[in-house]
Amino acid sequence: MDAGLLHLHNILRWVILILLLITLFQAFTKNKSIQKVSLFIMISAHTMLLIGLYQWLAGRYGIFTAEIPEGVSRMKDKFWRFYQVEHPLLMIISVALITIAHKKAKGLQYKSVAVLLIIALLLILVGIPWPFREIIGRGYFPGAVE
Repeated sequence: MDAGLLHLHNILRWVILILLLITLFQAFTKNKSIQKVSLFIMISAHTMLLIGLYQWLAGRYGIFTAEIPEGVSRMKDKFWRFYQVEHPLLMIISVALITIAHKKAKGLQYKSVAVLLIIALLLILVGIPWPFREIIGRGYFPGAVE
């Protein structure tokens, strides 16, 4: 089950990034279909959040299930701090911003939507464990190789 959730969590990462770019384009071009696409991104983000919260609590690196080596502090160790503090916090804030952006999109407030989604996109890009990041990096499609 954990491997399946990891795959789904990863696939949704790409779906959200693509939808974010589409929604940003629609905000800049003032396209009224932004209402529908912002709903899809919000649904994807909330689904990913629920999967991520499960993984954060009970997954491989979960707070309740991870075997942290003795003498290692969660906040001093880069790996554990990222997976148990930084990644969840950045993604929760991003989902909140996406949700607010959807509400603004319903009112066709294009500039507000664009600002909120740019901030969310930046937070997501910082919070993803990209392969080039030392210690915390994972593959572009984790789970397929692991």
